[in-house]
Amino acid sequence: MGSIHRDKHEAILDAGYMLFGTHGFYETKMSDIAELADIAKGTLYLYFNSKEDLFLAVTRRDCDEFLERLQAELHRLETVQEQLECVSAHHLEYYYRCKQHTKLFFMAPNNHAELNEYLKQFMEMYTRMVADVLETVSSEDTMLFAQTYIGMLDRLKMDILYDTNFNEDDLRKRIRFASSLFIHGFMSAKPANEV
Repeated sequence: MGSIHRDKHEAILDAGYMLFGTHGFYETKMSDIAELADIAKGTLYLYFNSKEDLFLAVTRRDCDEFLERLQAELHRLETVQEQLECVSAHHLEYYYRCKQHTKLFFMAPNNHAELNEYLKQFMEMYTRMVADVLETVSSEDTMLFAQTYIGMLDRLKMDILYDTNFNEDDLRKRIRFASSLFIHGFMSAKPANEV
C-alpha cells in the first residue's frame, strides 16, 4: 500500500472512528465521513464497499491496537500482580480515553455476521491473554477466572462512560482495587469442580 493510499485509508478510519463514536452507526452518513476525511464520497467507496465494511475496519483497527499494546505491556512485567494491574489499567484507561466515543460501542450495526464473528474472536484472544497471565500461578479454571476479571472490568467501565464527575483519581482507585481484589480472590479460590 503506497503512502498516499495508506494516508487516505487512515484518514477514513480516523473519521469513521470519530463520527461512529459520537453519533453512532445509524446516524453517521458516509458523506459526513468523506467530508471529515477530506476526500470525495466516491473515493470513500474505493476503499470500503459499505458503511458496515467501514465500521468493521474501524472496529478491527481499534481492537487490534488494544490487544497489541496490552501484549507489549504484559511482556515487560514479571509478577501476576503487576500483570493483572496492567490489564486493569489498560482496560479502564482505554475507556477513559475514549469516553467521548461511547456510541462506537453501544450503537453498532445490528446483525452484521462478520462484525459479530470478529468481536467474538477479539474476546477470545483478550480472555486468552488474561488466562495466560493466570496460568503462571495456577492451571485450574484460568479461562473462567479470566472471563470473570474482564467482566468485573467491564462493569467498572460503565462508571467511566456514564458518570460525568468521573476523574483520574476515580480511575486510579478502580485500577488498583480491581487487580488487588481479584488477585486475592484468585489465590484463595477453589477450582469450580470442588465448590
